[in-house]
Amino acid sequence: MDIADVAKASGLKPSTLRYYEQKGLIHSAGRHGLRRYYDAAVLEKLALINLGRYVGLSLDEIGQMLLPKGVDIDRALLRQKTAELDKQIASMQAIRDSLHHAAHCPAPNHLACPTFQRLMKLAGKRLKPQKSKL
Repeated sequence: MDIADVAKASGLKPSTLRYYEQKGLIHSAGRHGLRRYYDAAVLEKLALINLGRYVGLSLDEIGQMLLPKGVDIDRALLRQKTAELDKQIASMQAIRDSLHHAAHCPAPNHLACPTFQRLMKLAGKRLKPQKSKL
């Protein structure tokens, strides 16, 4: 598969594929002129990389798990990421519950509703303020 085929199949830009190759996460099978060619197995590796990125692993952490001998999973790191995801899920569920209640609350003003206030306090305890990008 040439780089354009891999980019299309994976949904990644060719520049991302070249960067992943530079970082040692993937390897091309060779070149024909200036075009890189990859084995079809690269798509599986890219799927693992995408999964790792989705759950918040850095490329360096992912690279440590993609050793030349095969996939060597850092189970302690995965348990840590699982715990972080559980916290995020709990926070998102609290926010969802608050929004659902506000949408269906019979009170004329949802800010005066005791149930909504309780849900907001619960959500507030679970949420961390996001860092400003300024």
